[in-house]
Amino acid sequence: MAIRVFLANSRVILLDSLQVMLELQQDIRVIGKATNGHEAVKRIQKLRPDVAILDVGLVGLNGIEASLKIGGLSRSTAIVILATTASPEFIFRALRAGARGYLSREASGLELVNAVRTVREGKRYLSPKITATLIGDYISEHRAPTPLESLTSRERNILQLVVEGSSSAQVADILALSPKTVDTYRSRIKQKLGIHDLPALVKFAIQNGITSLE
Repeated sequence: MAIRVFLANSRVILLDSLQVMLELQQDIRVIGKATNGHEAVKRIQKLRPDVAILDVGLVGLNGIEASLKIGGLSRSTAIVILATTASPEFIFRALRAGARGYLSREASGLELVNAVRTVREGKRYLSPKITATLIGDYISEHRAPTPLESLTSRERNILQLVVEGSSSAQVADILALSPKTVDTYRSRIKQKLGIHDLPALVKFAIQNGITSLE
């Protein structure tokens, strides 16, 4: 039995192109189209397609707003959003609105077909490019800070002065701090970096661009 698909896109040329790409497949049939969000919601409620492909830029109701309404009217319809942005925040908004798939507008015909078949089976589909973006952002947000990143700007400043030969008293005078406070900073810097002798601190500072001291 063919997968019944509904298309919604405010650009008629793109709407027709999507239909042509999908109907090259024997197991997919386009049963309806719409050029704005309100029309899409009404027709999807009536036709009950297996899959609805909504462009995020639909006029009237955008694709995400339409997804919310469709989800409350026809839970049997799996929604795929087409968009240009790969912003994680935007993607998660679409998924929370009920979309089961999220594709770039630049997706190939093969990828579009794969998305339709995947969401029809009750699974989620994110294009490989979008998945890579999400993974990259997650890793960036959750990676441990480097030793240099663990230092505050004040600690970096003190480290630079120390490796360039300033004593605690001299650093205190330059930064208008008490020598005791400077010593506390020095201990904290060593603890954060796991480095406890001056030659190793100098080497670290040079390698990380804190000083050009040779």
